Amino acid sequence: MKTIISAIMMVMFSMGMNAQNRLENAKKEAMENKELILLSFSGSDWCIPCIKLHKNIIETEDFSKLRSDKIIVYINADFPRNKKNQLSSDIKKENASLADQYNPKGLFPYTLLLDSDGKVVKKWEGLPSENALAFSKEIRDLQQQQTR
Repeated sequence: MKTIISAIMMVMFSMGMNAQNRLENAKKEAMENKELILLSFSGSDWCIPCIKLHKNIIETEDFSKLRSDKIIVYINADFPRNKKNQLSSDIKKENASLADQYNPKGLFPYTLLLDSDGKVVKKWEGLPSENALAFSKEIRDLQQQQTR
């Protein structure tokens, strides 16, 4: 009986811990590599500015280099509406938790640059006005300021 109760408690505890898994992993990676965390709130299948953000910035080579050069850890908190694009329940819960913490007004797109402790360094409400190169340069500059 004790084994069953222990097993149930472990499962319940791990479910609660899983809600912030991506952010906690990102914080750990950011701390180890002196990176920043880019957290993007999007509606990938209904929010036109979100779709433009991903197409014109996130999916570009300039942005990809931020990740490969260990400048940022990227998290996309997506809130799709179409049934065919629905996320797993774990990811939905995690995205909702991230929104509660960082996006209580429910803005889309809403992009945050965080330090390795999860503190907000910079915010972009809506579609950034910069092109991918300027957006990436701004993040590089902010990351360099953080490591001084």
